[in-house]
Amino acid sequence: MARVSRVQEGDLLWTPSQEVIQASNLERYRAWLNTERGIALMDYAAMWHWSVEYLEDFWESLFAFFDLRYSQPWTVPLVERKMPGARWFPGMRLNYAENILAQAAADRPALIYSSERGDLGEVSWVDLTAAVGRAAQALRRAGVQPGDRVAAYVPNIPEAVIAMLASASIGAIWSSCSPDFGARGVLDRFQQIAPRVLIAVTGYQYNGRVFDRREVVAELLNELPSVQRSLLLPFDGIEMDAPRAEVWSDALAQSAPEPPVFEQVPFNHPLWILYSSGTTGLPKAIVHGHGGMLLEHAKAAAFHNDLKPGDRFFWYTSTGWMMWNYLIGSLLSGASAILYNGSPTYPTFDTLFALAERAGMTYFGTSAAFVSACMKAEIHPHLKYDLSRIRGVGSTGSPLSVDGFTWLYDNINRDLALESLSGGTDVCTAFVGGVRSQPIYAGELQGRSLGAAVRAFDDDGHELIDAVGELVITEPMPSMPVMFWNDPDMARYRASYFDVYPGIWRHGDWIRINARGGGVIYGRSDSTINRQGIRMGTAELYRVIESFPEVSDSLIIDLEMLGRESRLLLFIVLKEGKAFNDSLRRQIIQRLRRDISPRHAPDEIVPVPEVPYTLSGKKMEVPIRKILLGFDVETAVKASAMRNPESLDFFIAYARRIDK
Repeated sequence: MARVSRVQEGDLLWTPSQEVIQASNLERYRAWLNTERGIALMDYAAMWHWSVEYLEDFWESLFAFFDLRYSQPWTVPLVERKMPGARWFPGMRLNYAENILAQAAADRPALIYSSERGDLGEVSWVDLTAAVGRAAQALRRAGVQPGDRVAAYVPNIPEAVIAMLASASIGAIWSSCSPDFGARGVLDRFQQIAPRVLIAVTGYQYNGRVFDRREVVAELLNELPSVQRSLLLPFDGIEMDAPRAEVWSDALAQSAPEPPVFEQVPFNHPLWILYSSGTTGLPKAIVHGHGGMLLEHAKAAAFHNDLKPGDRFFWYTSTGWMMWNYLIGSLLSGASAILYNGSPTYPTFDTLFALAERAGMTYFGTSAAFVSACMKAEIHPHLKYDLSRIRGVGSTGSPLSVDGFTWLYDNINRDLALESLSGGTDVCTAFVGGVRSQPIYAGELQGRSLGAAVRAFDDDGHELIDAVGELVITEPMPSMPVMFWNDPDMARYRASYFDVYPGIWRHGDWIRINARGGGVIYGRSDSTINRQGIRMGTAELYRVIESFPEVSDSLIIDLEMLGRESRLLLFIVLKEGKAFNDSLRRQIIQRLRRDISPRHAPDEIVPVPEVPYTLSGKKMEVPIRKILLGFDVETAVKASAMRNPESLDFFIAYARRIDK
């Protein structure tokens, strides 16, 4: 285990200089509100309170502040403050892609891209705009009209961005899956939305290995009768013949060299469809609108990542995770987006840090899981690469530990803003995260995002301060889903977010909001451990368990069985060459009793080959809990939504032993 400083949660790690504060987009917005709107706000806390109290004024102001394009104005910003069913900016017409391409500049690239093969390329704004225009013509020739779905089975490459913007430019609805998805996982998503066009790669490379996906693509075309045309991207010489198929480059070559024509659509017109993790039942097909994503991504990139023209923004992601859409949204700030296609640890754990140096990265977006892996690999990238240009680091996907905070400062550079974020696919953004004008404390998210009325509630719906509660949002946001696909009466939508607190969005995470406005995320609320009335998020336990040099991963499950006390099971994955014995068992239990509480020491510790993960990299606590409690496996978990479905075998067998 890499050495980390003895830092405690809440310790001050970074304070912005006056120069940083004055140069921040938040400060520029605060001054603009004072000058242009006569609104004097003393600090970020005042800005946040104003943004959620005067909700309509805040969101309306962003059109003027960011000089966003639209062809027809709105009648009112918000018809009624209600959830679900908020109607934002009725009457207006706009286009998300038009606003992205309006950021074009000759002095910086739009996209920078790389892969496991070590290539580093750029796409200029001129070339991006031209390619979007050609791709949009190809889609129109395929019969695509506003409201039609364009589905893509592609990795994180420039063609994916081009296709997405082309789809948006004509008012079609985009939806994508990464090619590491198997056919069943893709069909569970795309069969729901009946796409007219499928864009697909014939293969891809990951972890040094080339994967031929022709069989999967053929199955998709066979099982998606709605597809009228497929556009294929051959990889590494892997060619494919298919009915009604055309090679992507050939289709674009047939198009005229004309700029895109942007269909003007209503504010809530569907832009793209994202999917929940889909661990039970079919994945929820979550629809976001042009206007909501435009406002949210312009705000998030500028105010909470502090991106500006000239920045080079990176987030490690695939096209199957909402962070890919967020990465595209960063272009609204005038920054260049950095795309990486491949494994973050191939051929070594240094790969992304080498990319940071070569690409001139100014913002490094990652996940808590990657940071933990780097710590365990005991790498020190700052000693090998020039990472001095990085002024911001973002982490999401799961809670970042205090040790993770410390490692990033010790091993990238000391003078950066470490912005741990929390949000979700449901809103395609972070609603708690970075505030460049405020200090950073270990283990804490800096603040609630502007326009996001995030609170912590107890079971009775009372607000909590400095205590762990349900993360809720008490006022509507434009980036909340327009609808779920095939959910005409909104029954599934309501059940997903509004079944606990009527009219209040319950997100499904535990959060503690402290007196200074910072937040600590404790993991999913429905996997929280409740021992003798003391509730504890799993993130706190993982921080202790995974600090052991013998442990590479872990999963903790609280089994509350009817008629007897709950049983707390800890499953651990041992590092190669390490053995599980009574000494290690005692050490883990003693450390948990000491650092967490005696109530939260496990009743049993069980070595396992691997921990089950979703495709987006989340530990599958709730589905495994259901399996161990005796739920039918098919009901408890959707194997096609997993990164490693073979990991289920151990837990299915273990559940049988428990039942006996």
